[in-house]
Amino acid sequence: MAETFYGTGKRKDAVARVWLTPGSGTVTINGLPLEAYFPRIASQQLTKSVLVVAGEQTFDIKAFCAGGGKSGQAGAVKHGIAKCLVAFNEELRGDLRELGALTRDPRVKERKKYGRKRARRGFQFSKR
Repeated sequence: MAETFYGTGKRKDAVARVWLTPGSGTVTINGLPLEAYFPRIASQQLTKSVLVVAGEQTFDIKAFCAGGGKSGQAGAVKHGIAKCLVAFNEELRGDLRELGALTRDPRVKERKKYGRKRARRGFQFSKR
């Protein structure tokens, strides 16, 4: 049996559990093919962007996402795949670090403040 590598990726409120196995190159997310789960081409490209570092090696990717929206989940899958690639081959760490794929993006939604409509937007001022 081929060896399987695991990585957990996070982005915004999304968490992705990713398993990577050397294989034919199929990508499955929550039981659906990549194109069905992420209809936006930008999300598909973001998810596959870290596989360029692997070079000629092809992998079967199985991921389960929860939380957040589709964009955050795509970023979480990318982060998880990058962690799997490091588990597969430690020498890829430098290239993945250069791409910024191993760093968890710390940007999250700012909380709503009292006396405000949202985090920073105030209520509309009426002069009369």
